Amino acid sequence: MDGAFVSVVSIPVADQDRAKAFYTGVFGFELVMDREFREGMRWVMLRPPGGGAAITLVTWFPKMRPGSVQGSVLSVPDLDAALSELRRRGAPLADVSVEEAPWGRWITLEDPDGNSWVIQEDRPFAA
Repeated sequence: MDGAFVSVVSIPVADQDRAKAFYTGVFGFELVMDREFREGMRWVMLRPPGGGAAITLVTWFPKMRPGSVQGSVLSVPDLDAALSELRRRGAPLADVSVEEAPWGRWITLEDPDGNSWVIQEDRPFAA
């Protein structure tokens, strides 16, 4: 599959408006699209501020329960700066601690539905 890349990841949520407010307000994602694509089905697409794959906030996949996506990674150049920005934007960080590993430093943060995100500062390492 030469040339293939991840373009959209579906994030299951219970309330698209609440999730959209979180992802745009707390994470700073850019709204790409918000409109009905079928009767009763709304396409809410957002993109991280640094670009990359977009996410869609979905409610229509029966096997994807809100909160079931775990461990998606958002890479940031400076975790301390990202934490300051997240705090300023009202992220729930009271019980969050910075973890370290050979590949970098990270925190784990959940959206309002319990989908977990790893906010990670990558560290170059040898294979």
